[in-house]
Amino acid sequence: MRLHANLVEGVAVTLFEIFQNGRYADKAIQYTLKSNKRWGSRDRSFVAESVYEIVRWYRLFHEVRTLEPQSVKDWYQMFAIYWLSKGGELPEWNEFRHLNQETLLGRLERISKLESKESIPDWLHELGQKELKKKWPETIHALNKRAPIVLRVNTLKIDRKELKATLEKENIFTYPFGDSALILKKRTNVFSTEAFKKGYFEVQDASSQEVAAFADIKPGMRVVDTCAGAGGKTLHLAALMQNKGQLIATDIHEWKLAELKKRARRAGASNIQIRPIVKSQVYKRLFNTADRVIIDAPCSGLGVLRRNPDSKWKLKPDFIDNIKATQKELLDKYSQIAKKEGILTYVTCSILPSENQEQVQAFLARNDQFELIEEKSLLPQDFGFDGFYMAKMRRVK
Repeated sequence: MRLHANLVEGVAVTLFEIFQNGRYADKAIQYTLKSNKRWGSRDRSFVAESVYEIVRWYRLFHEVRTLEPQSVKDWYQMFAIYWLSKGGELPEWNEFRHLNQETLLGRLERISKLESKESIPDWLHELGQKELKKKWPETIHALNKRAPIVLRVNTLKIDRKELKATLEKENIFTYPFGDSALILKKRTNVFSTEAFKKGYFEVQDASSQEVAAFADIKPGMRVVDTCAGAGGKTLHLAALMQNKGQLIATDIHEWKLAELKKRARRAGASNIQIRPIVKSQVYKRLFNTADRVIIDAPCSGLGVLRRNPDSKWKLKPDFIDNIKATQKELLDKYSQIAKKEGILTYVTCSILPSENQEQVQAFLARNDQFELIEEKSLLPQDFGFDGFYMAKMRRVK
């Protein structure tokens, strides 16, 4: 592929915004694409993919270059290493004039340390080894693979066979996976399709789609989604409930719930009640009332590094310590929403046992009102999608 100067400049400027100005990768890319409306779909894909891949392999490319990038010009050189690693050739531009391609490729081939080859911070490598032990190398390797685009069919409006055919009319081709998923054969912008605008599907990873079914949701129940956020899992719960019963979505962030309200209208999910948690009385009024309670807990997000590769450079060890304290607090508080014989489901998108199995074991040890029914750990190398954990507990007292 022939490189175009304006596209490479877009990549370099976006990387500068992410690493020097601290912007999130998705927001920085979105801003770059909005600022260059004349770019076609292939150009936009090139910029977005290049940025994400350089962010993903930042440490590896940085060790090849050896100098910390400080300016947009430096990010041109990081792009050059990325391009060479893909088998590309560099044009004779001023930005690449002083680079020796053979030297750079030689350095790349000589890098052997796992933390460098898999491009992760030292502290994360040490933590992964400590918690996952022998599973860590294959886990982090799987988390560096590009994530597929997975759709969840909105069964409130359409079935999977119909959606597949509908998307094919818009030249989007998919194949089925699991009970309600379609996976794109080729990456494309599905949000501009008529099928999306009509609420026929949501973009949701296959691991995330496992949660609602795991929670044993049935029509007519009273269900409380305690950390609903913008509602990806909430909408799936509504679909499994067939709009029958009561689905209460709570969160401390009202702006996320506002987004859920818009998504629910598009999806035709009519049994969702939205309740922002502005003070403790909001959730205390729900104590002992729910058939099902879902705690989709805030976590390190290490299970979704494929989708958010910049998070490994933003995460800090003390954040993980603090988030584990938050998880403990949420389990103790929100578990009381379940009525006797009700089921509590605890969920994270983390791969760390300290956020998952150990958190649940500690909760059960200090709370004899609950018993463990089942737990499931989805590691990316085993399931093929994001890393997730879920535990189902019954209230017995």
